[in-house]
Amino acid sequence: MKFLYCFFYISVISLTYAQPDITAFINGKIYTVNEKQPLAEAVVIQGNKILFVGTNDDYAKHVNNESVIIDLQGKLMLPGFIDNHTHFISGGFYLNGIDLRSAKTTTEFINLIKDYAELNPGKWITGGNWDHEAWEKKVYPCKEWIDEFTPNTPVFVDRFDGHMGIANSYALKLAGITKETESPAGGFIEKDPITGEPTGILKDNAMSLVYRVVPDGSDDDYYQAGLTALDEAKSLGVTSIQDITYSKDLEIYKKLESENKLTCRIYTRTPLYDYKSLVKENIKVGTGNSYLKMGGLKAFADGSLGSSSALFFEPYENEPENCGLAMEILSNGNLKKWAMEADKNNLQICVHAIGDSANSEMLSIYEEIVKTNPEWDRRFRIEHSQHVRFEDIDRFAKLGVIASVQPYHCIDDGVWAEKRIGKERIKYTYPFRTFLDKGVHLCFGSDWTVAPLNPILGIYAAVTRRTLDGKNPGGWLPEQKLTVEEAVKCYTINNAYASFDEKVKGSIEPGKLADLVVLSDDIFTIAPENIRNVKVIMTIFDGKVIYQVNK
Repeated sequence: MKFLYCFFYISVISLTYAQPDITAFINGKIYTVNEKQPLAEAVVIQGNKILFVGTNDDYAKHVNNESVIIDLQGKLMLPGFIDNHTHFISGGFYLNGIDLRSAKTTTEFINLIKDYAELNPGKWITGGNWDHEAWEKKVYPCKEWIDEFTPNTPVFVDRFDGHMGIANSYALKLAGITKETESPAGGFIEKDPITGEPTGILKDNAMSLVYRVVPDGSDDDYYQAGLTALDEAKSLGVTSIQDITYSKDLEIYKKLESENKLTCRIYTRTPLYDYKSLVKENIKVGTGNSYLKMGGLKAFADGSLGSSSALFFEPYENEPENCGLAMEILSNGNLKKWAMEADKNNLQICVHAIGDSANSEMLSIYEEIVKTNPEWDRRFRIEHSQHVRFEDIDRFAKLGVIASVQPYHCIDDGVWAEKRIGKERIKYTYPFRTFLDKGVHLCFGSDWTVAPLNPILGIYAAVTRRTLDGKNPGGWLPEQKLTVEEAVKCYTINNAYASFDEKVKGSIEPGKLADLVVLSDDIFTIAPENIRNVKVIMTIFDGKVIYQVNK
C-alpha cells in the first residue's frame, strides 16, 4: 500500500495526473450525516463513489497495493457542502470586477468607484455589492456622489441584495430615465422630492431599464467568471450548488462540463417565464447527469427587506405608506398561471418570497396547484422564506414546501431589520428553529454574491445568530438557533433532498458520490463563536482531491 501519513504534503500539482482507483482516508472523525451510522474513522472511495465507511480496523480489506492511504490525523470530515441558492456566474464576475462590499464609509464607497473608473475609462462599471447599512451614514447613495469623476463612464452598481442599484447621470441618460419617467410595475425610480429629478436609485424592476442598455460580457468574460467561481467554491468545500441560471450561464456550464472542468455539481433553476422552452425540449426534474442537471424554475414574488421592497401585510415602520412591492408577474397573475402549467410538466417551482404577505401568497398559489394538478413528488420551494407568520409555517409543513433559506442574511439583516418592520414582526424573522420543529424541510445556502459563499459562515450564523455589529453576543432571536448537527444537515442531506438527489449525495454512505470536505477544526466541539474561523483544508470532488492546504 502507498501510505501518505499526512495529507498536508500531497502536492496539488499531482492532481493533473491520473489518481489511483482506490483512495482511503483513515484516522479521521467522520460525521457521515447518515443516521444509521453517524460517525466513522475511515472512508474508502473507488473511482467517484464511496466504497466503504467504517473503522480503522476494517478499511484495509477494501484497499490494495496500488491504493493511496491518506491520514486525516483526527481532522473532521463531512460530506461536501451543497449550497441551495447561488448566482454563480455573477459571483465569478464579482470576484473579477469591482468590490464595493468592503466600503465601510461613504468616502470609501466613492473612492473605490473613482479609482476603478480611472483604470477603466469609458467602460461600464457594474456589479459592486455595496451596503449602505454598513456606512457611517445609513443613507442611499445618489448620482451626485460619482458624477464629477464619471462624466463619460456609465456606472450602475447594485446593493448587495440585488434589489437596488445606483446609476450615475451618464447611465441614466443612456437608459432614457428622466424626471418624466414613471416607475414600472414592480419597480421604483427614486426622485428628489424638490426637483423631481431621479436620484440614481432604482429598485427591482426599475433596474431593468438600465440593464437593458448594459452591453453583455464577452463569451470569454463569462467563461473566466465560471472558472473563477469554481475556484472559489473548491476552496470553501462547496461541491454542489443550486443555481439561478440564465441562458448564457447555462452555455458556460455546458462548455465547462464538455471540457471536464466542472469541479462542482450544478442544479440549474432557469427563469419561470421561459418554462415553455423546457417543456418543448421534454426537460423535467432530474434531466441531465450527476454534474449538470435541469428541471428547476425560478421566479420573484417580491423584492428585499434592505430595499424596503419585500411585500408585507402591514407598512414599513419608517415608511407608513409602503408595504413593499409585488413583482409584476405576481400581481398580473402570470406567476400563478406559469407555475400551474410548469408543474403539470414535472418542473420544480422555486419562488423568491421575503415578506410575510409574499410568502402567504405563494403558499396559496401552491395550495391551488396541489388541488388542481395531478399528484407527483413536486417539492415546491420558497427561496429565502425570511419573514413568515407562524400560522403560515404549518402551511409549509402540510404542503411539503421546502424553506430554502440563507442563514448569513440573518446576522447581516439583524443589524437593522427591526427599524424596518418593528418589534412584533421581527419575532417571526428567519424562524429556523420553528421550521424544523414543525417538520418543514429546511435547507441552507448563501445567495452568493448577496452573501459570502462560505458554508462555514452560514453554519456559524445558524448556530449563534450573533449579528455582525457584535450587539447580540447571545444571539438575535436566540430561540431560533440550531445545533451544529442540524446546520450541517441543512448544508448537506437536506439540500440534496431539495434537488431530488438525496439518494446519490448529501451523506457519506457506500454507493454515494465521493464528494467530501475536511476542516481545520472540529465544529462540533469548539466554542460556537469560533466556528467562523474554521477553514477548509481539503476538498474531494468526484473521488479526486481538487483542493488542499499544504502545511
